[in-house]
Amino acid sequence: MGESQGEVVGLRVKLGRRQPMRQVAPMVFVAGNGIEGDMHFSDKPHQQGYQVLLMQEENLDALGLDHGVVRENVTTTGIDLQSLSPDTRLGLGEDVVLRISKECVPCGLMDDIRSGLQGELMGRRGMLAAVEEGGKVSVGDAVRVLG
Repeated sequence: MGESQGEVVGLRVKLGRRQPMRQVAPMVFVAGNGIEGDMHFSDKPHQQGYQVLLMQEENLDALGLDHGVVRENVTTTGIDLQSLSPDTRLGLGEDVVLRISKECVPCGLMDDIRSGLQGELMGRRGMLAAVEEGGKVSVGDAVRVLG
């Protein structure tokens, strides 16, 4: 089976609850902690699986949403993120390795963006991941499923 490959098309950090997302270039990932400058940056064990939210551009396009609106950190194209099972390792750029923890279940805040969006996002909200190996990632970098 060949390596599944896609591309990074957006990078954003969450500064705080309900605050606008900020585009960053490059994005700095720190093993065991998450994304530098993001509100979820933490080395606490119970937060490991919530360090990064990945969302595929295809789902945003299908729902008529712009990048960052549903508060994803990394927007990708070319890989069906929802098909990845927990513990799948994902490589970003040259150095970064993420470990998928679970599907992100859309919360009620999604209906603040657009009425009914929480329901529309069921099964398409993206995947949460932990940072296993750190490094820098830029828009245009490759995303690949690691064996």
